[in-house]
Amino acid sequence: MAGLTDRRTARTQKALHGALMSLILRKGYEAITVQDIIDEADVGRSTFYAHYTGKEDLLRSGFRALRMELAEAQDAAGATSDGSRGEPLGFSLAMFDHAGEYKHIYRALVGERGAVVAVNEIRRILSEIVRKELSGAQGDEAVPGEVRNQFVVGTFVTVLTWWLERRPKLAPSQVDTIFRRLVLNGIGPSRCDTSHQE
Repeated sequence: MAGLTDRRTARTQKALHGALMSLILRKGYEAITVQDIIDEADVGRSTFYAHYTGKEDLLRSGFRALRMELAEAQDAAGATSDGSRGEPLGFSLAMFDHAGEYKHIYRALVGERGAVVAVNEIRRILSEIVRKELSGAQGDEAVPGEVRNQFVVGTFVTVLTWWLERRPKLAPSQVDTIFRRLVLNGIGPSRCDTSHQE
């Protein structure tokens, strides 16, 4: 009986997530109501509330699988046979691949019709992953770890949004290269840098 209940629950949750994504693409997140979602998914109100507290909870729950996928990608990129640190920012290509696969959904989530809650959730997930990776890294002592963390996350979200809105034909690997160059190499010598002047 538990197997049947689990399958039914999974089917209902999948229908609700599908309904939400479909509605976001058509209406934008802010205009959606719980009634819209249950009508689109063809489920009852009590069924919806048995699983979620509201549309924000439904949206956030959709990011759980993404969080696990990114953590796995980070672990795989960091694993080396000699025990040394592997590729830095191992989550990034997996995230860009995911965004590329679901480009229309990401565009709806992070674009002008998107949801602040979606961008905040993406930032939160990335912050957890980046914080974990940077926790053992040596850095400039003058720059607090949380500032480095927010710099990486902010750069990622900026590059992701730029890609989706301005350069959607670039491959995820090309966008990842741009992101990595910005974060790992910085933006290059700055005209504002006066440290070499006396």
